[in-house]
Amino acid sequence: MSEIFGFRAYSPKEIAARVEKVGVAKTELSLLSTIMLGLLAGVFIGLGALYFILVKSDATLGFAVSQLLGGLAFSLGLILVVVAGAELFTGNNLLAMAWADGKISTFKLLKNWVIVCCANFFGAAGLALLVFYSGHHEMNNGAIADQYLKIAATKCSMPFWTAFFRGVLCNILVCMAVWMAFAGQSVFDKAVAIIFPISAFVAAGFEHSIANMYLIPMGMLLKASGYMGVNVDAISWSGYFGNLAPVILGNLVGGSVLVGFVYYVIYLRSKPGSNCP
Repeated sequence: MSEIFGFRAYSPKEIAARVEKVGVAKTELSLLSTIMLGLLAGVFIGLGALYFILVKSDATLGFAVSQLLGGLAFSLGLILVVVAGAELFTGNNLLAMAWADGKISTFKLLKNWVIVCCANFFGAAGLALLVFYSGHHEMNNGAIADQYLKIAATKCSMPFWTAFFRGVLCNILVCMAVWMAFAGQSVFDKAVAIIFPISAFVAAGFEHSIANMYLIPMGMLLKASGYMGVNVDAISWSGYFGNLAPVILGNLVGGSVLVGFVYYVIYLRSKPGSNCP
């Protein structure tokens, strides 16, 4: 353990060992625990997205300021996941490290990803339903509803490869946030490690599959209730899944390959006891 700016932190090599150990533990959770923690993560990320929309609905803010403040607000989601405890699909892409080191099987890896992703979906969509019926979208003279519709329409009409590469870039930053959070010991340490990468991906307009599982259903609910907005016709089930497919794939590549596998090669591949030559 090293000391950075007066704070004690785990070294990158120690982080790799911790990430691998936690990855193994995640695959050994009971089915009920995995589902419940997955539902929570979907809700937590949805709350971060809700916070983001609240900031973005303020038309008095300039573009850069609203993107930056919105990103800082969205960081709430991953802070809740890491500190309160939950199973998030995008963060769990780091399980690829334990898989590459032979500590978990392909079946266990894919089982965790599928169950957690589905649980995240129901958690985020369930929150969207609760928020819709709460009337939250009516705040700021309906500007919040306008933002939901605008964002949902943009996501539903996004070209496949644009969504894919934005998903890749997003989860590089998300998994780096999770990785750095493993370096800290206190809640403050973890929050600081999370805020900058997460606010960066949001400000840059990258695509997070679980956030979209909240934002697009909110747009669909508002459209169904009669709200109108620019390109609202693009908000549909086909547009929804047409966004989720490339974004999920992109998140997988960004998190498991460009972060998880890269750090596996650097810190775990040649360590004593490794199953690789």
